[in-house]
Amino acid sequence: MHVQALRYFLMVSTTGSFLATARHFEVPASSVSRFIASLEKELGQQLFYRSTRAVRLTEQGELYYAQVREAIELLDDAADQLALRAGGIRGLVRINAPEALGRLHIANLVNKLLAQYPDLSVELTLTNAFIDPVQEGADITIRVGRLIDSGLIGKVVSAHRYLLAASPEYLALHGTPQTPEDLLRHSCLVYKGPQESQRWNFRHSSKEKFEPVNVSGPLRSNNSEVLVSAALAGRGIVLFPTWLFDPTSFKDRKLVSLLTDWDISAYADELYIQILSPENRLRSQRVREVSAFLVDAIGSPPYWDDV
Repeated sequence: MHVQALRYFLMVSTTGSFLATARHFEVPASSVSRFIASLEKELGQQLFYRSTRAVRLTEQGELYYAQVREAIELLDDAADQLALRAGGIRGLVRINAPEALGRLHIANLVNKLLAQYPDLSVELTLTNAFIDPVQEGADITIRVGRLIDSGLIGKVVSAHRYLLAASPEYLALHGTPQTPEDLLRHSCLVYKGPQESQRWNFRHSSKEKFEPVNVSGPLRSNNSEVLVSAALAGRGIVLFPTWLFDPTSFKDRKLVSLLTDWDISAYADELYIQILSPENRLRSQRVREVSAFLVDAIGSPPYWDDV
């Protein structure tokens, strides 16, 4: 019995898709189908009901899944333990992260991870879509969003903190806002998302609800770097997460943080940065080690909040 056939079987059972399994293992879908058919022939049992809409386990398949999953996890854990005793972790870990956060921070952390674990391989995928890590085969998903029951397991790294900023040159010409309502008289540089423009929300403390202020200004864009560049050029006031700003911009007084005694957000409720994994992937020592590395490297509060 081929171990790879068992791995394909487990992934098809989890995703309900031969195509998703093929993407995960980077093989043709026909290879997955051939291995599964061979496994069913060897066992003399039908493991899946197949239709044009879905693939699901038969009763025999469900019994087989529970036993095979435990066996493969023991094999993988044994390999991980040997690698750790040899001084590191090895194998492939697939990480998914938001585009800007991934480009500005997670990519650098992955470089440090690979320097510490030279036998490790990482596949880093950046997308702003909320993917299904089971369907896409991601071991670790870094998400910015609300705390919801996604069926994933992991850790809340931190709250998602926002900064309001402008250049000293802009403030010298137009004055410094003292309250959120003052922003109505200022040039605000607004991010425009796929559905609507960014909302700027304020509150005095976490015990209060966020209240929106409908700002406007001379420039809107769906690219955060365009808006930060405009703020640096003195075109107006910008609102973004702390991780998006270059800390040297504040240290060198190219940007000034505004309304610092207020809680500020682009959303009406709080967002959090989370590191999540499907429950079955966290049984891998390799995935647990990489998750712990990322949590420690980001810190609490995150290193990027030091602006």
